[in-house]
Amino acid sequence: MTDSKYFTTTKKGEIFELKAELNSDKKEKKKEAVKKVIASMTVGKDVSALFPDVVNCMQTDNLELKKLVYLYLMNYAKSQPDMAIMAVNTFVKDCEDPNPLIRALAVRTMGCIRVDKITEYLCEPLRKCLKDEDPYVRKTAAVCVAKLHDINAQLVEDQGFLDTLKDLISDSNPMSINKLLTALNECTEWGQIFILDCLANYMPKDDREAQSICERVTPRLSHANSAVVLSAVKVLMKFMEMLSKDLDYYGTLLKKLAPPLVTLLSAEPELQYVALRNINLIVQKRPEILKHEMKVFFVKYNDPIYVKLEKLDIMIRLASQANIAQASRVLAELKEYATEVDVDFVRKAVRAIGRCAIKVEQSAERCVSTLLDLIQTKVNYVVQEAIVVIKDIFRKYPNKYESVIATLCENLDSLDEPEARAAMIWIVGEYAERIDNADELLESFLEGFHDESTQVQLQLLTAIVKLFLKKPTETQELVQQVLSLATQDSDNPDLRDRGYIYWRLLSTDPVAAKEVVLAEKPLISEETDLIEPTLLDELICYIGTLASVYHKPPSAFVEGGRGVVHKSLPPRTASSESTESPETAPAGAPSGDQPDVIPAQGDLLGDLLNLDLGPPVSAPPLAASSVQMGAVDLLGGGLDSLMGDEPEGIGDSNFGAPPAAVTTAAAPARLGAPVSSGLSDLFDLTSGVGTLSGSYVAPKTVWLPAIKAKGLEISGTFTRQVGSISMDLQLTNKALQVMTDFAIQFNRNSFGLAPAAPLQVHAPLSPNQTVELSLPLNTVGSVMKMEPLNNLQVAVKNNIDVFYFSTLYPLHVLFVEDGKMDRQMFLATWKDIPNENEAQFQIRDCPLNTEAASNKLQSSNIFTVAKRSVEGQDMLYQSLKLTNGIWVLAELRIQPGNPSLTLSLKCRAPEVSQHVYQAYETILKN
Repeated sequence: MTDSKYFTTTKKGEIFELKAELNSDKKEKKKEAVKKVIASMTVGKDVSALFPDVVNCMQTDNLELKKLVYLYLMNYAKSQPDMAIMAVNTFVKDCEDPNPLIRALAVRTMGCIRVDKITEYLCEPLRKCLKDEDPYVRKTAAVCVAKLHDINAQLVEDQGFLDTLKDLISDSNPMSINKLLTALNECTEWGQIFILDCLANYMPKDDREAQSICERVTPRLSHANSAVVLSAVKVLMKFMEMLSKDLDYYGTLLKKLAPPLVTLLSAEPELQYVALRNINLIVQKRPEILKHEMKVFFVKYNDPIYVKLEKLDIMIRLASQANIAQASRVLAELKEYATEVDVDFVRKAVRAIGRCAIKVEQSAERCVSTLLDLIQTKVNYVVQEAIVVIKDIFRKYPNKYESVIATLCENLDSLDEPEARAAMIWIVGEYAERIDNADELLESFLEGFHDESTQVQLQLLTAIVKLFLKKPTETQELVQQVLSLATQDSDNPDLRDRGYIYWRLLSTDPVAAKEVVLAEKPLISEETDLIEPTLLDELICYIGTLASVYHKPPSAFVEGGRGVVHKSLPPRTASSESTESPETAPAGAPSGDQPDVIPAQGDLLGDLLNLDLGPPVSAPPLAASSVQMGAVDLLGGGLDSLMGDEPEGIGDSNFGAPPAAVTTAAAPARLGAPVSSGLSDLFDLTSGVGTLSGSYVAPKTVWLPAIKAKGLEISGTFTRQVGSISMDLQLTNKALQVMTDFAIQFNRNSFGLAPAAPLQVHAPLSPNQTVELSLPLNTVGSVMKMEPLNNLQVAVKNNIDVFYFSTLYPLHVLFVEDGKMDRQMFLATWKDIPNENEAQFQIRDCPLNTEAASNKLQSSNIFTVAKRSVEGQDMLYQSLKLTNGIWVLAELRIQPGNPSLTLSLKCRAPEVSQHVYQAYETILKN
């Protein structure tokens, strides 16, 4: 007979009958009664009235009955806290039972009874179990400490349980890591994951210890659980950084990493996707691991689209000169994919063919031939994607495949997507001298100029200027028309600014204009979508977590960033650095003869600002700044407001001289001086840090007037000194009675601000008496997003009443002392933060020089990373970090003699920017 009988309904007097059965002298009848009670509890019936009777059943040697009673206790202890105390003696007794299963059961139940009244009674039994001779009991007790900490953290600390936990995992013996490694073989799969994640946070003393750990972790690669495998891969990927590539073991480890990763791709699609996202990171860091396994990433007909797209991406990442034979197989696969029915997949496949051509030169000709075959299919979206990638191939291999231009021009009328139209316009402008009717083709685009996207308009403007410089006598009217449309009829600042600069170049010095606009272009990068190296190193440390699926650090998607620790790979050993070759170098690592490509990480300020700067060229003095301006995708900066009158006419080949107001300085200051060869030249290595004068402290203001608080007036301000935040208060008694028993409490707020100590008013506050005190604060309180972000709701209690008020704290008190980024990290982070997260502000009436501004800001933990001067303007690049780990990057432009400063801010949490700007303004003006 099954246990379903216990769930059948009984007649009236059910509780009474159960009570009688629970108090029966017969053990079997008592066990049956407890089962009925548990069954009733399971279906939602209230059987709490039987609490004392069930608790009496705890005194038994029957393990099954004891489990049932403990289950009942866990469910009803919260509603019957006074009765639950009855069970304490039994818990204490069971914690000393000879049977380790009963000891573990008792301690587990103790941790699940979340009742404040009895927690203090449980400390002694728990302490004994933490030192139990049986490992199962010790493990259960350790979990119980975590549960008890959730109920009463202070109690856990006071009782020394945290120190006991540390003793469980470490001791004075330096072989404690070996204990974790040994435990790997004895743990469940989830225990193994926790240990492996713990090992990933460990920093070995040297390469010998790193190799030893890798050898002990490698067997986990064959585990059946994919989470264990990924955690093991994470440990190995991290510790490989410390191994020399000369070691035979290094090559062996590379070979051992491939099979488990391949095996993960035989799982169900959802797990495949997670595995592929992690493999994508691994391939970018160490492509040699899977360079011979390209075939496993070929797409299957029944793969979901998200798996197909990820496989496609990894295939191209693995294609290289070293495995050209496999690359040929890949090209055949891609051509087949380009004829599928899924539009998104087809587009990605066509793009992949272009990436393959750019990455593997030997396959470029076959790729171009394949693209031409696809264009002949006349499938609209295929044709458009093919034209986009052929434009990139032209950039990579100039003067090699231009014979296909005629075929491309035949399809010009079918282009309706902005990117494809822009690509075709670029091709026509770049090779105008080879296309007989180039002017007619570009003029056809010009007819609907205002209906085109900004991308197409900008490309069309540049293409027609190129055409004019190549065929000036035939295209005078066309260039006049496009400049007029761009500068007079457009309200897009990017387009206007580019139009004005081209107009100025052409009117001032056509020779310089030719050198700028028709300058030889740098090679495009083989991999334009690689993750920035610093971010990639951080993501490798998060393999097997959400961060590795999102390809974003946890701080980007964990709200508030609380508890998120920045991780990075260990530094490469000297021996491993010396043997690294360009073929095996991790993505983004510099090699000896790296070509001049765009982007070159950390090399150009334009890269930082997402500008498309051309290479430095020789030019006459007048064009020195124009060299940059002509090749820049200008950011909107109000250049047109400095232009004076608009051009009235453009005649012959000599354009009218620009208005007197138009000078080189009219270009946005952020364009920069001619591009330097390295970061040190770019920033002039002048960080400009002076002596600190202390963080700015605002004067006290009245937060709670006496009329609203029965005679108690509260004034205050916030300060930050040596890493400590304080609320400086002034309490004034304007009542007729003495005030005592002061206390303060904060509501949940955006940054977790909370009192770090009680409000200490040491003596009664007599009428007309004022007392000043400083309340230390911390940022470990509860977090809730407030409106505005820096709103703080406070409750103050005294012997009269409880009073409530709100105040706004200045954000600069949350700027921490370790908020200075290094230059490379600054460049990488600025680029990584989306453009839409950038905000610009004007700080008016602030006549400060650069050094004074830098010193003032640094005193409030806004650090100058670098400084440079451009066309009469000083530019400070600064970083700051908030207490919750959010970074804010800034560019501050100061022009001597101009009291207005321009501030650009970039942050992953854009809602912070307005408050950071207010902090800047407050600090600089005081």
